[in-house]
Amino acid sequence: MAAGPDLALRAAIEREMPGVRSDLERLIRIPGIAFDGFDHSHVERSAAAVAELSRGCGLRTSVVRSGGQPAVLGRRAAPPGAPTVLLYAHHDVQPAGDLARWHSDPFEPVERDGRLYGRGAADDKAGVMTHIAALRALSDDLAVGIVLFVEGEEEYGSESLDRLITDHLGGPHPDVIVVADSDNWDVGRPALTTSLRGLVSCFAEVRTARDARHSGLFSGPVPDALTVLARLLGSLHDDDGAVAVDGLAGRANTTIDYPEDRLRREAGVLDGVRLIGAGRIADRLWNKPAIAVLGIDAPPAAEAPNALAPTAKAKISVRLAPGDDPASAYEALRTHLAAHVPWGAHLTVTLESAGAPCVVGTTGPAYDAARAACTVAWDGTAPVEVGIGGSIPCVALFRHRFPAAAILVTGIEDPYCAAHGPDESLHLAEFSRTCLAEALLLRDLAGLPGSAPSGDE
Repeated sequence: MAAGPDLALRAAIEREMPGVRSDLERLIRIPGIAFDGFDHSHVERSAAAVAELSRGCGLRTSVVRSGGQPAVLGRRAAPPGAPTVLLYAHHDVQPAGDLARWHSDPFEPVERDGRLYGRGAADDKAGVMTHIAALRALSDDLAVGIVLFVEGEEEYGSESLDRLITDHLGGPHPDVIVVADSDNWDVGRPALTTSLRGLVSCFAEVRTARDARHSGLFSGPVPDALTVLARLLGSLHDDDGAVAVDGLAGRANTTIDYPEDRLRREAGVLDGVRLIGAGRIADRLWNKPAIAVLGIDAPPAAEAPNALAPTAKAKISVRLAPGDDPASAYEALRTHLAAHVPWGAHLTVTLESAGAPCVVGTTGPAYDAARAACTVAWDGTAPVEVGIGGSIPCVALFRHRFPAAAILVTGIEDPYCAAHGPDESLHLAEFSRTCLAEALLLRDLAGLPGSAPSGDE
C-alpha cells in the first residue's frame, strides 16, 4: 500500500477531528438512558441527533423502532460489484450512578490530561462518532455501500434488536459488519475482539413476613429478609470465589498473558484484596462464567428502623462463557437459588435480560484489511486478538442473521476508560487513531467483491 493515500486519509481525519469532537460532546450532553424509570425523551433526542449526523454524511436516514427505544438507520447503496458494510454502534448510555463519585458532571464533557470525561464518552458515543468521522473523511471517495445502524437500548439488553433487524434491515445483506463497541488492549496497542461472554441478568427477591416487625420483640426466632438474602447470595461462590452454580459452561484456552499487577491496576483493586477464582486471569475474564451482585433493594442503613426487614431484592449478573446458552444458564441459576434459599423463605426470581456469548472468526480478506488498517493507524503496531468479558448482544445475533458476513469487533475503549463507572472517559489521541483505522478499513474494503445475498431472510 502506497504511503501517499495513507497520508492523504490521515490528513482528512486530522481535518475532521475538531468537528467530530464537537459533535461527540453534543451527544454526551444528552442523557439517553433506556432503563426503566428514566426520562426516555432524552433517548428520543439522542436518536434525533445521531440521525442528523447520519444525514450530514449523505446517508438516507430514518429513526426506526420495533416496540423498544429508537434506533437510527442510514443507508448508501453500494456501487456495482462493491461490498456493503454495516456500521454498528449504540447511542444509549448507562445511568450515571452515584454523582458524588464523579469529579465533574457526567453529562457535561470535560477534558483533563488528554482524556474527555463524561457518561458515554467511550461507551459508545465514541463508537457512533468513529463511524461518522470515517464517513466524513472519505466523503465522495467512499466506494462501498453503507448501512449505519445505531441502536438505542444496547445498555438495557437490546430487547427489540431482533425485531429491528427483521423489520428494518432488509435489502442487500452486509458483506462486512463493523461493531465499534469494544476494547483496545492498551493505550498505544489496538485490538480486535474474537470472543465475548454472554449475559443473564435477573432479580432475586426473598420474603419472610407480611410486614416489618419490631426487631427487639421478634428477632431470634424470626429471620429477617436481609440475612436470608445475604446467605443466599453467599452460596453463589465457593470459599475461593469460584462460581458455585452447577450447569454453567466454561473453558480454558487463552494463550495471552494478563499479569495480575496489570489487572489490579486497571480494575482499581485495593491492596490486600485477593483475586477470586482459579486459572489464568485471561480465562477467568473471557472464557469462564462469572457472577456479580450489582445492587440490593433494602432499607438504607442510615435510615433503617429497628425492625426486621420483611423483603429484600438483589440484581444478579451472570456472564456466560462462549459455548453456553442463556436459557439453560438462567435455569441453572434459578435452580441453584431455589435449592439454597434458607429457612423456607419465599423466593421469586425474575429474568431481566439475556444475551448469547459469541466467538468471532478471524480469517479472510476483511480481517486482513482490519489488521492492516490498525497497524497503519497505530504507526506500525499490529492489533492483539483478545476476548472480552463483557457482552455485546448484537454480535451473536448478527452472526446468526448474516452468516456470510465478516464481523469485525473493533476497539473504542482502553483499560482506563472506566466504562459503566464514575469518571468514564475517552483517550482523545487513541480516538483519533480509531477513526483513522476505520477510514482506512472502509477504503480498503472497496477492493473486495460484494458477495452477500440480497433480499429479506
